[in-house]
Amino acid sequence: MVNSISIIGAGIMGRGIAYTAAISGYTVTLHDISTTSLQRAQQEIEQIARQSMTKGFISTQQQQAVEQIQYTTSIEQAATNAELVIEAVVERIEVKTTIFKQLDTLCPPETILATNTSSLSPTEIGCQTNRPHKVLAMHFFNPVHKMKLIEIIRGLDTSDETVKTIKQIAKQMQKESVEVHEFPGFVTSRMNALIGNEAMNMLMEGVASAEDIDKAIKLGLNHPMGPLEMGDLVGLDTRLRTLEYLHKTLGEKYRPSPILVKYVKAGRLGRKTGKGFYNYEECEQHANT
Repeated sequence: MVNSISIIGAGIMGRGIAYTAAISGYTVTLHDISTTSLQRAQQEIEQIARQSMTKGFISTQQQQAVEQIQYTTSIEQAATNAELVIEAVVERIEVKTTIFKQLDTLCPPETILATNTSSLSPTEIGCQTNRPHKVLAMHFFNPVHKMKLIEIIRGLDTSDETVKTIKQIAKQMQKESVEVHEFPGFVTSRMNALIGNEAMNMLMEGVASAEDIDKAIKLGLNHPMGPLEMGDLVGLDTRLRTLEYLHKTLGEKYRPSPILVKYVKAGRLGRKTGKGFYNYEECEQHANT
């Protein structure tokens, strides 16, 4: 039975996983190499908890659990007593494998190691460790505390017992889970990448405005969010890396849209930079006037 969870990486996904794990009754440690990132994560996590408490979505006890999250720049501290470690860093295989090699030496032998990748190979990541049977992917969705799905992706050597444990954790987090056998892009990323990339091509071709493309998909296909605003939320650099990987592994239909490449080169990465397919700086200015 897992009681303690450590998350590596205090970005959007890492802080969302930390919050969700805390309100689900787990002892949580959040690690990042940047003190600034940890401070920002703590502020945002506690703000979500306050708002959720006010709206009646969580209890006083759950809010107190959020306040007990430990924040650290020491990966040794995060790894030593964790029964599950969830890595949520940048979507680059070389970065992830380096972290997993380090975790393998620091964590107890029984600790499960999970990667929150949206497309990369848990087999490739797991084979860098001495415990590939305890390595798999847990693909959470943004915003983590609202989205109901976790994709559980087996590596070649992932054991049935490991998958069973992760399914139990997903259930305790009040998530639905689907079990996926490893293949590039899994289920959701393959479909999402195609839809988003085609929306970008249509924008580039002048078929419709970003607003109308997103409106058409939301109202015509009943998607909760349009593909362009979704790209801005995820981060256009992240979306580009996913498409580049899928293009390399699955072929021409995943070739990144030229407008996406251009936006990333220009530093227009979406919400996190204030500008992507939409201008969030203008929205913020209007909100403050």
